[in-house]
Amino acid sequence: MNLFGPVLVLVSRVLVGFSLAFLVPLIWALALDEPVLRNVWVGGFVLTLAAGLALGVAVHRWRRELQPKDGFLLVTLVWVLLPACAAVPLMFTVPDVNLARAYFESMSALTATGATALVGLDHLPTSVNVWRCFLQYIGGLGIILLVVAVLPLLGLGGMQLYRAEAPGPLKESKLTPRIAETARGLWTVYFVLSVLCLLCYRWAGMSWADAFMHMCSTMGLGGFSSHDASFGYFDSPAIELVAIVFMALSGVSFARYFIVWRNRSLNTLLRDQEVQAYAAVLALSILVITVLLLEHEVYGSFLQALRMAAFQVVSLATTTGYASTDYAAWPVFAPVWLIFLGCFASCAGSTGGGIKMIRMILLVKQSRRELVRILHSRVVNPVTLGATTVAPVVIANVLAYMLIYGASIVGLTMLLLLSGLDLVTGFSAVIVCVNNIGPGLGLVGPAGNFAGLSDFQLWVLSFAMLLGRLELLSVLVLFTAAFWRK
Repeated sequence: MNLFGPVLVLVSRVLVGFSLAFLVPLIWALALDEPVLRNVWVGGFVLTLAAGLALGVAVHRWRRELQPKDGFLLVTLVWVLLPACAAVPLMFTVPDVNLARAYFESMSALTATGATALVGLDHLPTSVNVWRCFLQYIGGLGIILLVVAVLPLLGLGGMQLYRAEAPGPLKESKLTPRIAETARGLWTVYFVLSVLCLLCYRWAGMSWADAFMHMCSTMGLGGFSSHDASFGYFDSPAIELVAIVFMALSGVSFARYFIVWRNRSLNTLLRDQEVQAYAAVLALSILVITVLLLEHEVYGSFLQALRMAAFQVVSLATTTGYASTDYAAWPVFAPVWLIFLGCFASCAGSTGGGIKMIRMILLVKQSRRELVRILHSRVVNPVTLGATTVAPVVIANVLAYMLIYGASIVGLTMLLLLSGLDLVTGFSAVIVCVNNIGPGLGLVGPAGNFAGLSDFQLWVLSFAMLLGRLELLSVLVLFTAAFWRK
């Protein structure tokens, strides 16, 4: 207990904080007069709150300052337990949903993956869809980051938790002297942009309910929708334009927006190499896909091809996963390139998934450095980002991450193939879950979903989503013998 106790103390408080999330669908159930569902959300709130309080009472004596290894254990426990809590209401409100499917759905929501195993979304009660989308909102920027922002109890050891959950290879820099202050700053930026997104969706023609739900899944870059046809349901250029703008904005580090607001200057954003590469990749991809669609006469006009290409490129590149058409039916280069974009295009510190653009930049620069060293073995040619020299340990961490990333994708794909899934569906399902993208190819493409997969396959992919959201190492380190030594 001395090993787990201090971690469980904080887990109990995270559960207490998470219980408040159930009040959001409860408010919608009250507003829309869904009497049966009111009891479900009240029950979820009471049970989660009671579980947190009971655990807190049981382990309250075991307190000490968090060590780095405690951060990894706490973050992983939180991201395993909260989807279980979030899954319980789905089992009582969605027809024919067992534990595996409910857990998969809630894990997909909290990790902002957007892969759904549910059908008939248009017929689900509004508060149920609100719950799915709101989970993406709080999971997008990070559960632990939210807790650090609002609960001063995590002031001790907060930096360890931030490093364990935050995406990207560069986690040592602070925006403010205190990590709780940094977390509050990031969530303030997130909230302000969210309000703007909500109002813009409403202005573009969505109902308030749809605007709220799609704001949650847009800002969280999760891609859940209240309609089976996703954005194809609206078939509105204005709504798609709003989505494109806010998906693109959410694919940039929120820390950059915080610095822009603090300094009252756009220079930090405009001169950032990662942001520049991100914008360039999006623009070039939109152009290439547009030309491809016109060349194959998929659409008859340039504006229509541009509209479809821009929406799908930004959606998949930022790992949102919305779809306004069945892009799997496009020429084969297009859907494969779209999924490939989702593996790396979004920026570290954004709500997007994947390996992040900054790692791709470092990999390209390191490769170029090695090519130069082959020709000039004594040349001094360090890897740099702007005017800053990147430490060799950061490069080593990126290379190790990529090795484990590749091995994880291969291993999980082989598990799905062993379970009887076909190669295209199995491989793409792992890719989109590890990178938190959402729709894949084959049976899990934009015209289908994950409902046809077996319980075992859904459990494997739930683990894949967890790995991807916590960037592999924070989870896999728990499976090493060294972690459990004193």
